[in-house]
Amino acid sequence: MSQRKKFKEYFDHDLAVCLAEKIEEVYPEFKRHFFISAIHSNVEPLELKARVELFADYLQHSLPAHYPDALDFLLQILGPENQKETGMFDKWYWLMPVAFFVEKYGKDHQQESIAAIYEITKRFTGEYAIRPYIEKDPENVMMIMEKWSKDPNFHIRRLASEGCRPRLPWAKKLDLFVKDPTLALPILENLKEDQVLFVKRSVANHLNDILKDNYDIGMALIKDWSDTENIHTKWIIKHALRNQKKRGNQEAIDMINKM
Repeated sequence: MSQRKKFKEYFDHDLAVCLAEKIEEVYPEFKRHFFISAIHSNVEPLELKARVELFADYLQHSLPAHYPDALDFLLQILGPENQKETGMFDKWYWLMPVAFFVEKYGKDHQQESIAAIYEITKRFTGEYAIRPYIEKDPENVMMIMEKWSKDPNFHIRRLASEGCRPRLPWAKKLDLFVKDPTLALPILENLKEDQVLFVKRSVANHLNDILKDNYDIGMALIKDWSDTENIHTKWIIKHALRNQKKRGNQEAIDMINKM
C-alpha cells in the first residue's frame, strides 16, 4: 500500500504542469517552460508555505507584468464553485498559490484584489489573502466584509468571520484586533443565527480568539446572545466557550449549563 503524500508534496512539479496547462488555455503566451522548470528546480527542499509562495512568485514572473491583467487570467481558471462545506484542501488545493498571488502582489490594487478574493473563496478560501488588506485599510475592508456576512453564499459568509479572526491558525495574528476586536463585532452579530455548520464553527472560533485577549468584550457579546431560543446561536456559544470550560472557568460553565 502506498503511503499518502504529505499536503506540502502536492505543491510539486506535477502541480506546476497542471497550472501551466490551465493558464495556457486562457493565456497562450504564458511562460510555461520557465514556470515548470523553476518550480521543479527549487521546490523540493521547501516546506508548505514556502512552496506555495514559490508558485505565486513564479506565476508573477510568468504572467503579464501588469497585475490586473495577470489576475484576470488567473480568475478565468477558477472553475465551478464549491457547493459543499468540505473540499477546499483536497479538490481545490491547487488554488492556494492563486490566493497567495493575490495576498502578496495585489495590495496596490485593492478593489480588483478583494473582488478576486470573493471569487476564490467560493472554491478555496480567502481567509489568509484578505488579512493584508485588513491591515492596510481596516475600516473600508471591514465594511466590505460586513456586507459579506449577509451574502447568500455560505463560503463568503464564513470568510467574513474567518478572515478577521484575531488569531487565525497558520496566519500572522491581526494585532489591530488582538488589541481591540470591536470592528469585527457587527459581522459576528450578523452571523449569530447562521444555520450552516461551516459558518457557525468560524463564528465560535472567532469568539474563542476574542476571549483569549479581550475576555470582557467577548463575554459581554456572549451574554447578550445567551437568552436566545435559537439552536444555532446556542451551538455557537457552547463551542465558543469550550476552552474556557476546560480551564474550569465557572462563568463559562454556568453559561453553557443555561443553554
